Amino acid sequence: MTIVSEADWLGMKAVGQVVHLTLKAVEKAVREGVRTSELDELASAIFAQHGARSAPALTYDFPGTILISVNNEIVHGIPGDDLLHAGDVVKIDVTAEKDGYIADAARTVIVGEGTTTAQKLKQCVEQAFAAAMAVTKVGTPVNEIGRAIWNEVRRHGFQVIPHLTGHGVGRAIHEEPTVPNFYNKRQRDILTEGLVLAVEPIVCAGNGKVFTDDDGWTICTQDQSLAAHYENTIVVTQDGPVILTAAS
Repeated sequence: MTIVSEADWLGMKAVGQVVHLTLKAVEKAVREGVRTSELDELASAIFAQHGARSAPALTYDFPGTILISVNNEIVHGIPGDDLLHAGDVVKIDVTAEKDGYIADAARTVIVGEGTTTAQKLKQCVEQAFAAAMAVTKVGTPVNEIGRAIWNEVRRHGFQVIPHLTGHGVGRAIHEEPTVPNFYNKRQRDILTEGLVLAVEPIVCAGNGKVFTDDDGWTICTQDQSLAAHYENTIVVTQDGPVILTAAS
């Protein structure tokens, strides 16, 4: 969507804040021995407290409130009875709907210290997002976001997952334009004032090949390599990006 009114700004800020609060609470609750279903229940309670709903459940009938993916699970993991263990790399993906507006953000959390690879992956996606924000401004081609992410990820020695991309967001979970995590010279979209995007570097330590688990949702690395994910919902402005799902 494109923000065209004060009501749009207020609506997107409100849902962005719910996503931010949920991510912070769930991140804090990640620890050895907790079940991913417990994290999902925590997110559900925060949504209810703020009058929000799970956008994936509403739109796609996802069997949970938030998406939780562990280790070689990249995205779309279903919360369940599995216990978290020391060293696990946990991707928390929160997409909320409130009063007709939708915001989307994700974080990677390591249970305990984790391996050197896990730590580097987490650092990589966060720095790749920062690199993307540095080029995000009105008039810039969308594919420059992908170029910035790709260059940063390769600098760290990792691989983006080519078919998992960022996207427009706001009135629906997935809107135009698509925001690849690599430079696509054929993409002609230009960043415009008020455009709302979910920018999300998604990387792995292996070759980037994936498969969908038997549950029909969870996307995993074929080579069992660790994966990391970092995402925020942003608004493009003349003064640079406004990050709606960061601390306000």
